[in-house]
Amino acid sequence: MHAERSASRERNCVAKKDSAGGAPADGQPEADRQAQLGKGRATPSRKQSQAARAQPLVGGRDKAATKAQRQQQASARERARVGMMQGDERYLTVRDRGPQRRYVRDYVDARWSVGELLIPAMLLVLLMTFIPGPIQVYSIFIIWGFLGLAILDAVLLGVRLKGKLAAKFGGEEKVQRGFRWYAAMRAFQFRPLRMPKPQVKRGKFPE
Repeated sequence: MHAERSASRERNCVAKKDSAGGAPADGQPEADRQAQLGKGRATPSRKQSQAARAQPLVGGRDKAATKAQRQQQASARERARVGMMQGDERYLTVRDRGPQRRYVRDYVDARWSVGELLIPAMLLVLLMTFIPGPIQVYSIFIIWGFLGLAILDAVLLGVRLKGKLAAKFGGEEKVQRGFRWYAAMRAFQFRPLRMPKPQVKRGKFPE
């Protein structure tokens, strides 16, 4: 009995020493475990830190870049508008491109066309309709007569242009289709409203 009691006391002493000073079961130091628990997460590696620093900053730099981009786009639009008004081939639509279209525009802009006076004439006739008396009836005949003259002038313009384009660009088979309609539409426009803007003065016909 005495021997069994001595052995039991020795086992209890050994167990107390192990629980007080021994390492955890997983082999990790207690200080490291406490440090990780205090942070809430593991310390990032060097690659992770470098990647985080390399990310672009969002803020004033992005606003400045956006503002610069908008200014560039506005400048490009302004250059295109000015180029189109001046007849620069780089900024013209497909309908207006080419040497024949340029010739037609210059020829129309160099002459007086009945069609370009159509809008002022219509405004005048509109005012005449407010005047009581037979002048109201006459105004209707005036506007129809003016419209007929404008159409006849556009037809004669197409005939003249066909011969001039054929002589300049190597024969009738080389003449670009649609030039009559293109010339008529420009002739019916008020000169300050034509686009591209006229590049020749009155009477300065192209050679």
